[in-house]
Amino acid sequence: MNDQSYYQQLAETIGAGESEIIATIFKELIDEKEARVLLAAAPPATIKELAEKTGVDTSEIEAMIDPLFNKGLLFKSKKAEGTKYYRVRTVPQMHDSTALIPDASRDLLDLWKEYMAQEWPQYMGKIESLIPQPVMRVIPVNVSIEAKAQILAFDDIKNIISNARNLAVTKCSCRVIDGACGKPLEVCMQFDKAADYAIERGTGRKLEKNEAIEMLKMCEEEGLVHVGDNKRSVGHVICNCCSDCCMTWPSVRGGLGKFVVPSRFQAVVDSELCSGCETCLDRCYFEAISMDADDDTAFVDSEKCMGCGLCLVTCPDEALSLNEVRPEDFVPV
Repeated sequence: MNDQSYYQQLAETIGAGESEIIATIFKELIDEKEARVLLAAAPPATIKELAEKTGVDTSEIEAMIDPLFNKGLLFKSKKAEGTKYYRVRTVPQMHDSTALIPDASRDLLDLWKEYMAQEWPQYMGKIESLIPQPVMRVIPVNVSIEAKAQILAFDDIKNIISNARNLAVTKCSCRVIDGACGKPLEVCMQFDKAADYAIERGTGRKLEKNEAIEMLKMCEEEGLVHVGDNKRSVGHVICNCCSDCCMTWPSVRGGLGKFVVPSRFQAVVDSELCSGCETCLDRCYFEAISMDADDDTAFVDSEKCMGCGLCLVTCPDEALSLNEVRPEDFVPV
């Protein structure tokens, strides 16, 4: 069996067996023996079990563990009976973990950039055909919302942060790979187990809760959309996504819309207050706002609005607000 076949097998394990780019990314990061160990690390296995499955000496595997962990390809399952190890499971997980390797080469990042441009939209479509529910959802900005709306715990970003056991912040993997927009990098918030992982691996730093709130305000001013796990409880992450680099938007722009779904809210315009300054047009990622030709005021297309609220933050006339338009159980499930 030649070495390339191991890398192609690894690509297959994360649902990208047809991708030469993903196989090449694996080859960029690990040698053949490490590839064999990774292939054996599912289901989760102890070092002894990995040695038995691969024929690689336990001392060699012990020496591999930390480098594979630091590269974002091997994860730890710590139990009372001991630690087991399991390999990376999906393309998005591998994308986020390997892009944040502190000394990641430009060659590695360029491979990811090539993959995201050429193959990611098709892979995302495959995910959407299989998943029972959306993976991510838009979270509205932390501003006043129409008084009649009930802000549920999973829509209140302050509540999400206050309920976290541990917080960390990492760089945005998407902007590390691309970054053409120039938006802030260190804004990807990790919660609880994800925060523990980022701190242990050295790819993130501990974040205090008051610092997290200030960071969110900065992100809103910078025009970054809050996107979180589609859960009612504290999830793993709140991404602060830009319009061009981030992996969340091909689904929305391609009309699929199942990987990431809108918030329960929608922007509305008070035409009496709107001066027609067009500031909101530049703030909207989704081309949901246009100018009404009849009265030269802003108009929101309800079919395109994702309910992020970025348009509210910089409206000089306070002519925009968020109204609850979707049922409480729309997201999450």
